[in-house]
Amino acid sequence: MPKSAIAISPKVLVPLILILLTTMSCRHHPVVIIPGDGGGNNGGGSSGSGGGGVEHPCDPDTVYFAKDVLPILISNCAMTGCHSTASHREGVILDSYANTIRTGDVEPGKPNNSEIYEVLFASGEKRMPPLPAARLSQDQSDIIKRWIEQGAQDLSCDDACDTSAVTYSGDVRPLVDNYCTGCHSGSSAGGGIQLADYAGLKAIADNGSLFGSINHDAGYKAMPQGGDKLDACSIATIKIWIAAGSPQN
Repeated sequence: MPKSAIAISPKVLVPLILILLTTMSCRHHPVVIIPGDGGGNNGGGSSGSGGGGVEHPCDPDTVYFAKDVLPILISNCAMTGCHSTASHREGVILDSYANTIRTGDVEPGKPNNSEIYEVLFASGEKRMPPLPAARLSQDQSDIIKRWIEQGAQDLSCDDACDTSAVTYSGDVRPLVDNYCTGCHSGSSAGGGIQLADYAGLKAIADNGSLFGSINHDAGYKAMPQGGDKLDACSIATIKIWIAAGSPQN
């Protein structure tokens, strides 16, 4: 044995090895969460929380299909007689991500080559939504454009639900515009219910039908028609606003 070598007895060597292995096994590496890696479908689908319960905070610069795009399509396009699964006018169905991608002529990254966007500015029979319905607002058409520009993905996220200071203008009106006014506005408003202005919305808020419908209570027609029930945060927001007297704040 070379003079520089140090003899270590087995009684000392074994404990040293155990200590070394224990230390190595307890070393934690950083966990990297990849946005959109939640369970297939480019972001965990429209469930709102992919990845086995891991939360993905919403990015204000990202358009999320289930949160931002689908409500516009359900309210303005996927109603009975138009682009619902039952009606599938001209073979186009816009009531889910899969159907929208399959039938909506969407070219990811190229809104001006995507019929689902082009028809928003068309005239005559190609215009969508068709007359007498109003065109989408600039904000709504911009959302669809940015969604396509960002790859037309089925991304999802989890937004914190803040109901500490609910207002009509900041919280309730945007929900109604996205989920309701496509059907309930203009000369052909569904059921004769006008929700494009405050007065019409307050009327159904005061008589109980607004909350009964969005909460899918017995005795009320479930809304949005043809779409999924609103998420718990949106329902809570409207409930709080109604409980406060439905103010125009």
